[in-house]
Amino acid sequence: MLISREDVEHVAALARLALTDEETDKLTVELGQILEHAGKISEIDTAGVEPSAHAIKVTNVLRADKVGDELSQEEALANAPDREDDAFGVPKIV
Repeated sequence: MLISREDVEHVAALARLALTDEETDKLTVELGQILEHAGKISEIDTAGVEPSAHAIKVTNVLRADKVGDELSQEEALANAPDREDDAFGVPKIV
């Protein structure tokens, strides 16, 4: 698949890019090569390949939740900077 100089100028205008003649020529060649490569990739037979969201298998690295020793209410509130009855005291945000 080839890209024309006019295509590059059109895309540059849409992107509000001011390209010199040399830059336009260079981009025409480079974008043409990119599109040729993408065309080769699209020719690959992927009929037997299962779709996936990741290239490699991803597993959860977090540990399992396990019940442990609990703090009493007094222990949990022992170092609270502000305490209101049996709860943490926090500033009112409206």
